[in-house]
Amino acid sequence: MKELTVISGKGGTGKTTITAAFAALAQGQVMADGDVDAADLHLILTPRIKKEEEFFGGRAPLMDKDKCDECGICMELCRFEAIRDFIIDPISCEGCGLCMHACPNDAITMEEKFSGHWFISDTRFGPMVHGKLGIAEENSGKLVSLVRQQARLIAEEENKDLIIIDGPPGIGCPVIAAMTGVDLVLAVTEPTLSGIHDLERVLGVAGHFSVPATVCVNKFDINTENTEKIKEYCRERNIEVVGEIPYDPIVTKAMVAGQSITEYDSGVVTDIIKKMWARIETGLGNGFER
Repeated sequence: MKELTVISGKGGTGKTTITAAFAALAQGQVMADGDVDAADLHLILTPRIKKEEEFFGGRAPLMDKDKCDECGICMELCRFEAIRDFIIDPISCEGCGLCMHACPNDAITMEEKFSGHWFISDTRFGPMVHGKLGIAEENSGKLVSLVRQQARLIAEEENKDLIIIDGPPGIGCPVIAAMTGVDLVLAVTEPTLSGIHDLERVLGVAGHFSVPATVCVNKFDINTENTEKIKEYCRERNIEVVGEIPYDPIVTKAMVAGQSITEYDSGVVTDIIKKMWARIETGLGNGFER
């Protein structure tokens, strides 16, 4: 079983568009949406939910008024000012647990906190595992890990060869949870200054965890000078640029239609993505250098 994670370093580079196209080309493999904070792969894959489970990602303090003698120690020590008039404000609370340890009467306990849901679904391209974190909830890295774990279980049960993971943007905990231990990451970037900056950061994370990486430059023709800078950066680090996709409004039309670009159109963009997918398949089979 192989795992491919599509990452970006920043939002809006076309990561999910390419992931959906790969799902269509792979046909019958397992998909996992690791962008649980702002999931959108479902907008193209239109999953039919088979199983829904609650996710408890952290802990929150609960105060027992019968035990509390209103000594004020918890209010004095809370640096987030989350306890006022001996009432805990769940929005201000960071769940650190200091109030529980400091309370002399054991009036505060830390309880599991409901943070969202995770799902197992069917799509027209195969099974999909995805999650939805609640508004302003934390511990999305834990939910990403859970989504990946469930995807692996499905792949094992159904004898699937590949898991395609739509990773979250950035370089934080959710990204680390989505990429550690996978066989390959594809970093999708765009030829802008922010795109270059964030590509360098996310490739640095991949290198730190010894995960093989390749790069795709999306909308490469909007700034060919920056595209050359990206290619030079990758050459210096022996990172393969597996695809250069031109800007084309047909991609937006495909998304509006709720389809992957490879389903919607057979033009230049689809041809490039197919070639890119063929290279990645070959690399996954032979093993990219770590």
